[in-house]
Amino acid sequence: MAAPEWGAEILGQLESHWARTMRPRLQGLDDDEYFWEPVEGCWSVRPRPDGGFGLDFARPEPDPPPVTTIAWRLSHVIVVVLEARIDRHFGGSAVPPEEPVWPGGAAQALDRLERAHRRWCGEVRKLSEADFAAPVGAAETAEWAQRPFAALALHVNREIIHHHAEIALLRDLYRAHPAHRDDAL
Repeated sequence: MAAPEWGAEILGQLESHWARTMRPRLQGLDDDEYFWEPVEGCWSVRPRPDGGFGLDFARPEPDPPPVTTIAWRLSHVIVVVLEARIDRHFGGSAVPPEEPVWPGGAAQALDRLERAHRRWCGEVRKLSEADFAAPVGAAETAEWAQRPFAALALHVNREIIHHHAEIALLRDLYRAHPAHRDDAL
């Protein structure tokens, strides 16, 4: 049996999820839904005094962690999972590491997600099998440094699919909430 072609397998999984599930399920996302807080105490993306937006977080994370909004989850995928990794591994300076720019609305988030997804897939598509087998190195934390790039790319896929499932559930809950149902108007 031939060795797997890591690039084709990894991209096949991500691009299939993107085309069949993720992108269609994000259609129609607006700011009300993006920032909706289904319970008190949610973490979200919030306006800052300087006109930008900041992500709620704490270190160490509370136990149990707060429920997060679509804005928080989508911003995490865009900035932390995709843009920061694109910068560290492929260059481009999309994310200033000391002061990330968090999406301040649904349209901006969807646009950045689209661009980050396209760039990540384009860069991963250029990698050779040797690149997938090579250690990630200093571009990531010590936890990842000796692991092969294929493991990191699979982790990125898992993070995107995992958070998208949470976003899809939040969209279902928003739509089903009595205040948002068409028959409630």
